[in-house]
Amino acid sequence: MIRKYHFRRILWVLPAAILWLAGCNKNLDLLPESQLADANFWKTTSDLSQACNYLYTFLSGLSTDDPTGYPTPLQDNYSDKTFGARSVGFGDGSSTAPATSNEWSNYYKAIRAANNILQKAPGVTGDAATINRYVGEARFFRGMAYFELVKRFGDVPYINKILTPTDSLLYSARTPRQAVIDSIYADLDFAAANCPQPDVMPAAEYGRITRAAALSFKARVALFEGTWDKFRGISTANTNLQVAVTASNTVITEGKHRLYTSQGAESYFYEFQYDGGANGNPIQSVPGPQVNYTYATNKENILVRLYGQNQSNNIASHSFGRTYLDQANIAPTRVIMDAYLYKDGLPQGKSAFDSSNNQTSSLTEFQNRDPRMSMSVYNRTLITPSVGGLIPYVAGITYRYRKYWIVSDWTANVSFINFNVLRYAEVLLTNAEAKFELNGSISDAELNQTINEIRNRATGNDASKLPLLTNAFVTANGLDMRTEIRRERAIELSFEGLAYWDLLRWKTAETVLPQAILGRKYFAAENPAGTTPNLLSGYVVLEAASFRKFNPAKDYLWALPTQELALNTKLAQNPNW
Repeated sequence: MIRKYHFRRILWVLPAAILWLAGCNKNLDLLPESQLADANFWKTTSDLSQACNYLYTFLSGLSTDDPTGYPTPLQDNYSDKTFGARSVGFGDGSSTAPATSNEWSNYYKAIRAANNILQKAPGVTGDAATINRYVGEARFFRGMAYFELVKRFGDVPYINKILTPTDSLLYSARTPRQAVIDSIYADLDFAAANCPQPDVMPAAEYGRITRAAALSFKARVALFEGTWDKFRGISTANTNLQVAVTASNTVITEGKHRLYTSQGAESYFYEFQYDGGANGNPIQSVPGPQVNYTYATNKENILVRLYGQNQSNNIASHSFGRTYLDQANIAPTRVIMDAYLYKDGLPQGKSAFDSSNNQTSSLTEFQNRDPRMSMSVYNRTLITPSVGGLIPYVAGITYRYRKYWIVSDWTANVSFINFNVLRYAEVLLTNAEAKFELNGSISDAELNQTINEIRNRATGNDASKLPLLTNAFVTANGLDMRTEIRRERAIELSFEGLAYWDLLRWKTAETVLPQAILGRKYFAAENPAGTTPNLLSGYVVLEAASFRKFNPAKDYLWALPTQELALNTKLAQNPNW
C-alpha cells in the first residue's frame, strides 16, 4: 500500500504543519491531521506566518537544498553556455524517462503545502490584511511551483485543494498548459495585491514575498510563455507578452527597486558578493565583513534565498564556491565567452578590437571587452586561500567563474551568501525583450530605460568601455536587434540558471545544443598537466559534437516520471519519450 499512495501520500496527505512543528520526528506523519494541525495550530496570524516559513525552503538556492537537488546555477549546464556537473543527458540526447523526479515531487510538495495554508487560513483569527498577506505568500509559492512544473513538463495536473486518500482528483488528467498559466497569473495577482512593498517592511522580514517579487515573477512567467507560444505559432503569444510588459512596467514605474551601483564601475561584481560596505573588499586577501545585503543596502535584489550570516547563526549554509566553482562543476564555454562584446560595442568578427585570431595567451581575449567579462570570469588571477592574496593561476583547459566566489568562504569551506532568485536587472531585460517581441521593434527611449541602464552600471557610465545600444547603432553596423537583446540577457544573467530555459522558449535548442562544447584557447605553456587535450581549431573540446544531440520532437519537454504514470493511468507521457 505504500507504493500505491507514493505520490498522494507524500504530496497531498502529509500535514505540512507537522514539518514546521515537529522537525525530524519521522513518526509524526502517522498522526491524524486533526490531532496536531487542527487542534494545536491554525489559530493566529503568527501560525500562518510560521506555516509560510516552510514554503521558503522551495526557493532556488546554491546547494542541494534547491528543489531540484542541485544548486540553481547548474541548470545553465544544460545549455551551451556552461559545462560541468549535470551536463550529461540534456545536450547530448542521452536522457531517458526517469522512474522518479526531484522536480516533479518537490514542486508538488510545495503546492500541497500552499494548498494546506489556503484551506486553513479562513479559520484563523486576526487582522484581515495580515491574513491576506500570508495567503498571498502561499499563492505566490503555489504559482511558482506550477510554473516550474509547466516549463519542464508542459500540461500538468492542476490541484488547488487538499486531497484525501479517496479523492477522485488523486488520479487527475493533465490540465492544458494555458489554463495552468492563467491560474498562476491569478495567484501572483493576489500576492501582488496583498503582499507589502519592500520599503515598508521591517528589516527582519527581508527575504519575504513582496508586491514587487510577485510582479517580477509574473513577468518572468509571461515572457517565458509569450515567447514559447510565439516561436511555435500558438495564438496566446501576444496575450502573454502583454502580461510580461505590463507586470515589468509596473515594477519599473513603482520605483521600489533599482540597480546596485554603490561600488561604481565594479558594482556588477559586488552584486554577487557580501556587503563589504565602504571599506570591505571580500575578494581580496583581507576580506570584508560577512554580511549579506539588505533592502537598505542593495535595492536590486527583489527576492533572495536567505542563508545564515555566520557559523554562530547557522540558519542555513552551503559550500558553493569550493564544491562547484573551485572544481569547475560549472564552467563557462566558448559560446558565452565569445558573446561578450568588445569595447566598441561590436561582436567577434565585426570589432576592430577582435583578437580571436591572434591570441598570444589566455589573457588576450579579456582585453578591450565588456567589463562584465572580467567581473564574471577569472582571467589569469585566482584567489587561493593557502597563500595570502592574489597568485598567478595556470589557466589549463577550463575557465572559472567569479560570481559568488569568496576567498574567506573557500578557507572555511562554508558560505552564507544569499542567492539572488529575482533581481531588478532581469526585470529590465524582460521588459525590453517582451516589448520587442510584442511590437517587432523597440525605441531608443525604451532601450535607455532598460538595457542601457544595465550597460551604464557595467561601465560606471563610461561609454568608452561599452557604448549604449541604439537603433542607429544596430543599423549602421549590420547588427540584429533581437540578437543584441538576447546577448545582453545572456551576458548580464550568465550563470544564474536561466540560459537553458531561454533556449527552450526561443526554440533554438535544436540548433545550438547539438554543437560541440568548446573551452578556452589552448596554450601548452599554461597546461600544468603537460598533456594535450582534444582540440578543435585550437580550442579545447569539452564535449565533441558526436556526443551532442537534441530531438526537437521530444526534448523541448521533459519526461514524466514513470512511477507516476503507473500510479495514475490518466497521465499520458510526453511525446516520443
